[in-house]
Amino acid sequence: MIHQEERLERANVSLEGLSVGDAFGETFFTHPDVVEGLIAERALGRLPWRFTDDTMMAMSVLSILRQHGHIQQDALARSFAERYDLERGYGPAMHRLLREIREGTEWQELSSALFEGQGSYGNGSAMRVAPLGAFFADDLKRVGTEAELSSVVTHTHPEAIAGTIAVAIAAAYAWQLRGQPMHPTRSEFLDLVLPWLPESEVRSKIRKARDMQDNASVAFAVSVLGNGLGVSAQDTVPFALWCAGSHLANYEEALWLTVSALGDRDTTCAIVGGIVACSTGVDAIPPEWVHSREPLPTWSFEEIAL
Repeated sequence: MIHQEERLERANVSLEGLSVGDAFGETFFTHPDVVEGLIAERALGRLPWRFTDDTMMAMSVLSILRQHGHIQQDALARSFAERYDLERGYGPAMHRLLREIREGTEWQELSSALFEGQGSYGNGSAMRVAPLGAFFADDLKRVGTEAELSSVVTHTHPEAIAGTIAVAIAAAYAWQLRGQPMHPTRSEFLDLVLPWLPESEVRSKIRKARDMQDNASVAFAVSVLGNGLGVSAQDTVPFALWCAGSHLANYEEALWLTVSALGDRDTTCAIVGGIVACSTGVDAIPPEWVHSREPLPTWSFEEIAL
């Protein structure tokens, strides 16, 4: 039987990878004339590396899992709203939604009403979910169920839900594969994820990512999959999983590959970092990177009397 402490340990590993990736990617939002040269030279950004809403919301997911052992949606919505920080780079829709939740409006009413009732298909629910995948890594069916529950608090569109499930399942498989002498190829890894996904553009693009040649360039991958520039699940998650599957055993290489595509680089790096850390463990994250990221607040790690 898997105990709560073991599940939390797994989720903490993923959060560390996610938060370092988030802050790493954020440092490369710099002048477009120099950013590609900095990445080519592997020049690290100035200190401190600030994390974004990706990490803040992932910490809320972890906090709710710590308190309840599952996604309690009302509590998750309250945590998102209470921990909302204007300076962390939330998208316009989330600024409004979280302020209104904080003021007392029901999250169900707000999230379902976004974008003229279609719901958001942004990448915000996928960017924060890797620790949930690690937490439930021993039960893949539950990973999908809990990932969907976590998504619809803010993102009810089917594409956002599909993207969230994809990242959570990828993180769960990455945890299951840790310590193995041979890791799957990118195609083999994505083949594990695909059966768990609902029919969607996200699934279709992950299938395309699976079928790419091993020597496909980043530029080609971006031309087919996107790089998060549209801030949608559809143009973020497939590329992030392509990167994670390319370097499942090497955190540093996975992140340099991911950031080289530019686009929504804090979010793609957060997703990839949260997945790959499940496979490599935190010792594979370069210590300089960990120390460069600003310290995480302690609230999501604290023991809470239930």
